[in-house]
Amino acid sequence: MAKLRTGQTQIKKKLFCPSKNIASRPHLWLHPAVPQAHATNSRRRMTVLYSGRVQGVGFRYTAKTVITGFEISGTVRNLPDGRVELIAEGAPAELESFRAAIHDAGLAGFIRDEQVTWADTKNEFRGFEIVR
Repeated sequence: MAKLRTGQTQIKKKLFCPSKNIASRPHLWLHPAVPQAHATNSRRRMTVLYSGRVQGVGFRYTAKTVITGFEISGTVRNLPDGRVELIAEGAPAELESFRAAIHDAGLAGFIRDEQVTWADTKNEFRGFEIVR
């Protein structure tokens, strides 16, 4: 430590460098609940409207954390009427497993009802995002 003119000592700061991803592209891992054979099915679009006490409890952030183990793209957002809208595209079996994983992540107690609709994919998502 070096002495400063005022008699105070200077504290050396440690600089931490964040780890870098040296992989050429990120790897997508399937969730263990989804068999590999289902990953090749045609992609579908699932829209789920969750109602209950689903806003203000970390629902969107939990959904974004849970989706890490799935090969799914989409969005999750709060609606003005108090519901949460989840739109996801992927293999049907994987989407169903993701829906179950949301319940298993501790959100089941906040969900009173969920309305699920299925459609063809629009391929408009890149990754999974929380929409504000």
